[in-house]
Amino acid sequence: MDDYKNVLMLVSYLLEYPDEGWRSAFELHRSAVGEIPAPQEQQVLTEFFDYVAGMEPDEYEELYVRTFEFSQNTNLYLSTHNRTDFGKQAEELHEYKVLFLDNGYDIDEELPDYLPALLELAAAAKPSESRRILAAIKAKVELLRDRFIEAKLAYAFLMDVILTQAARLEEAV
Repeated sequence: MDDYKNVLMLVSYLLEYPDEGWRSAFELHRSAVGEIPAPQEQQVLTEFFDYVAGMEPDEYEELYVRTFEFSQNTNLYLSTHNRTDFGKQAEELHEYKVLFLDNGYDIDEELPDYLPALLELAAAAKPSESRRILAAIKAKVELLRDRFIEAKLAYAFLMDVILTQAARLEEAV
């Protein structure tokens, strides 16, 4: 049942900025994919790691920056998607912050709507809380998935993995 935790941690890692520390941990994370018992997730993650490994570090970093930092449509801060009302955005940020606080965590270095941080939180939480966290982000993950598909970006497969984990946790109730 706790396999979802490893999957979410790996997806979180793959969505983080590919700096030197990220690159130095790449092979360690890549080898952890072999421990995932679900063949579909194992295949998707293996292929994504292979995809990244097939690029030069600068090439992948450039793709990452173009995808997540220079695009309002595909950035990893979930409260910024389809948001023109800053009051509603502030409310949404507060709701994400409450998810962290309710689970005994505070987030200092990132905004609470940062997808990799939310995935790490879901991985650290009890299954019932993980379900709640993943349910809270599901619509935004679906939106990101659609945008990645439209832009023909491999990150869509990572969104599929997140959505699969959310569905599995829901079925386990």
